[in-house]
Amino acid sequence: MSDLRNPKERENVVSSTCRQSQSADQPTGPDRVRTLQRRIRVARGLEPGDLALVGGQVVNVFTQAIEPANVVIADGVIAGVGPYDWRAHRIIDVSGKFIVPGLIDAHMHVESTLLTPAELARIIVPHGTAMLIADPHEIANVMGVPGVQMLIRASEGLPLDIFYMAPSCVPAMNWEHAGAVLDASAIDELLRNPKVLGLAEMMNFPGVIAGDEDVLNKIGAAASRTRVVDGHAPGLMGQDLVAYAAAGIRSDHESTEIQEALAKAALGMLVQVREGSIARNLDTLLPLLVEDRLGDWCLCTDDVHPDELIAKGHLDALLRRVVAAGVDPARAIRHATLIPARHYGFTDRGAVAPSYRADLVVMNDLASFEPSIVIHNGEVAAQNGQYLAASVSPEIPQENTVHLAPLDESAFVLRMKSDEAPVIGIIPDQIVTRHLKRQVRREDGQWSFDQSVDVVMLANIERHHATGSIGLGLVEGFGFHSHGAIGSSVAHDSHNLIIAGTNPHDMLICTRALEEMAGGFVVACEGAIVGKVPLPVAGLLSTEPANVVCDQLASARRAAAEFGSKLACPFGTLSFLALPVIPALKITDQGLFDVMSQQFIRL
Repeated sequence: MSDLRNPKERENVVSSTCRQSQSADQPTGPDRVRTLQRRIRVARGLEPGDLALVGGQVVNVFTQAIEPANVVIADGVIAGVGPYDWRAHRIIDVSGKFIVPGLIDAHMHVESTLLTPAELARIIVPHGTAMLIADPHEIANVMGVPGVQMLIRASEGLPLDIFYMAPSCVPAMNWEHAGAVLDASAIDELLRNPKVLGLAEMMNFPGVIAGDEDVLNKIGAAASRTRVVDGHAPGLMGQDLVAYAAAGIRSDHESTEIQEALAKAALGMLVQVREGSIARNLDTLLPLLVEDRLGDWCLCTDDVHPDELIAKGHLDALLRRVVAAGVDPARAIRHATLIPARHYGFTDRGAVAPSYRADLVVMNDLASFEPSIVIHNGEVAAQNGQYLAASVSPEIPQENTVHLAPLDESAFVLRMKSDEAPVIGIIPDQIVTRHLKRQVRREDGQWSFDQSVDVVMLANIERHHATGSIGLGLVEGFGFHSHGAIGSSVAHDSHNLIIAGTNPHDMLICTRALEEMAGGFVVACEGAIVGKVPLPVAGLLSTEPANVVCDQLASARRAAAEFGSKLACPFGTLSFLALPVIPALKITDQGLFDVMSQQFIRL
């Protein structure tokens, strides 16, 4: 075998093909011993490794130093890091570049990307993402445990490790009808799967602090297996926050204000700084990162749409902003790798160090964070923005999960006792809302659209069991100035149909279109469908390539803008108007709901 330490024999260009990512499971028994023996021999220079990166600068997330070092890999694991002249079957010269651990998104809903796991991997792996911690809460609310298991199977064999959390709130609360119910026994069943790491965001914080037995049984199911419990407590402060943390909840991604983030960090909660397509909190919390006042923190996207991932990138885009604001690059990388890995119980990920998984990113620099080479489990998965892994698209079963009771335009008639009405107030770039009072037009005791007032009707229609349950209310902030409606089967968290519109006719057309195409996004104007994004997998995911989904999404947004929609992400905003665990006023299929008082508001 030739000595590839010879510069003439080094590979400067990576092959355009690579093997699929191997299983993360470690060998056992004699095989484990042989694997360790080989790794030790490679580290000592007694035999060649599989791959070596030479000439680069390694970002050490333990010491936060950046030092010249070579890296050698054997059997998908880092065998050695240092100034040593290791041999390897393949050597890649990365002189002038930086070697960092693969990036970890600490909290994401795959369903919010609208893409299958395989298609999502194709988009974000070239940006240096090695691992996602996903909460399959959305598909669980539609299909229950089988939906979660389907998503786990669809994530196999990818050069991206997607681990899941057991959804904690299915349904989110008892104020709406979901497609399934996950009790403590279902949580325990999911926790037996090695791909499930713990209990996902406990959104029912009122239930936690009230000591609700069903809620605490779910937390107990995770605690009995020594699994992490993630939090979700927007605006919670004072003794109620202390009580929430006392239940064993160790993280939160809902901090929208500096004092809120500081209070959670002081109680030992990992502050997951969120920057998605709908909720954007990074700019608000950046001063705390620059001043290093949060202790441990990490980054997450929570809910992010595919067009934003394609246009801006993933965690690499967030790191650019964090470092540009003044955070030291090595410290920023530590919080995007080692910190989330440790939080979720991984002792072999998130660092460039011996015995750690060979999930590595070669960055051109530590300002643009532009990946040159992405290595997953010791194999090159992307180079210069190109996804190199073999195409893997596990089949995802499809069935229409939209089941409606018969309805007509009368379902969208909102009767009111007064011209003054409670109205949901949209806050741009946030998922919290305001509880407003507005003077609206009323004709024959019914709400009527007024072009001079930015208020439209909102309907939440139960779609899982054809119960005929429909909640009606009003919302301010869409900006519609002429007749039309938009609708979605993505309606957090129970994922019933949610429609916002100016008149019953267009709202009914949206509803029927969603039923026909098995869910998705839809726009109707003057009695015709003018835009749609089919999401036939549970009414949440597309089976199309990302570029097709993005084109459909852009077209639907333009159609909504034609009659006045002024929101950058109207369908994302619409979807969160149904979330009854986020203050202040929301809509469920049972009516307008005041989150703060935990009561319905009758119009």
